[in-house]
Amino acid sequence: MHDQDSTVDYVALKEKIREAGQKLGFAAIGVARADPGQAAEHLRQWLAEGCHGEMDYMARHAELRAQPSLLHPGTLTVISAAVDYLPHTKTTEDPAQAAISRYAQGRDYHKVVRTWLQKLADAIAVIIGTFGYRVFSDSAPVMEVEFARQAGIGWRGKHTLLLSKQGSWRFLGEIYTDLPLPPDAPVEEHCGTCTACLTACPTGAIVAPYKVDARRCISYLTIELAGAIPEEFRPLIGNRIYGCDDCQLCCPWNRFAQLGDAEFAARLGLDAASLIDLFAWTEPQFNDRLAGNPIRRIGHERWLRNIAIALGNSTVSPETLAALKGRADDPSSLVREHVAWALARLAG
Repeated sequence: MHDQDSTVDYVALKEKIREAGQKLGFAAIGVARADPGQAAEHLRQWLAEGCHGEMDYMARHAELRAQPSLLHPGTLTVISAAVDYLPHTKTTEDPAQAAISRYAQGRDYHKVVRTWLQKLADAIAVIIGTFGYRVFSDSAPVMEVEFARQAGIGWRGKHTLLLSKQGSWRFLGEIYTDLPLPPDAPVEEHCGTCTACLTACPTGAIVAPYKVDARRCISYLTIELAGAIPEEFRPLIGNRIYGCDDCQLCCPWNRFAQLGDAEFAARLGLDAASLIDLFAWTEPQFNDRLAGNPIRRIGHERWLRNIAIALGNSTVSPETLAALKGRADDPSSLVREHVAWALARLAG
């Protein structure tokens, strides 16, 4: 716990925190008051409309998002941080190759960003002494985009992700703290009349500017949804087996994105992997190879479900048909259903 000291120059401290963050490799550091304001009401409305689908934790923890001091007592301030992750590779256009969201091709960002934030907290403690804090990176009910927006790191894009003049290929992390740091000013929005992300979304999940219906979103369908993927969306998923980057790939601001840290470089050839090869992975191979990767969280069954759809959307070949038939009697009814759909689609 930090004892507020009238002799401390918190304006100067904030600049020292920013400098320490830049030395550690953060792309941007900003400060916001621990109050999401109107964003909390928008969240409650979005939940009331059921747009979160089966993400029950969103509804369960809504009040923790709305009131940061419930999540970490004594919180006055949110230090918001951004980390660039744009890989050096391009997105695959080959339908026989797996399209995996760029953020998931390398090391698990949750751990990397939290480690960096802990180092930043340690650096602050060297300057100020003991203080109360907790670090987060997509790991707790925190209104990350809203606090980053308030902290001047960027603005909320029409796809609802944080956007800046350096694009959107960035992870966000936060330090909730009891230090009474002066907040930064938000930056002006620069989406203008552009609607590229709304047009690009394969399933029309961005139902209005600044509003995503998760139930239609390929990231939700391939990662969060536990059961069968609704048939209406299967052909639209294409070769995307984990997440979807289309609303970012089309964004004009991403022309100015900076390449990310080597920690997030693609591993296991996940930036250009063949669907048939990935479909052949056994459960032990899946768990072993994807240790330390965010994809591992969905489990082998959903992995096979997603790849079955992608194979059904690819071109007919003896190899594709053999791969699917090889899993037609899979122990999982979920996998069997999606394999049967894929075989029927290729036959049709």
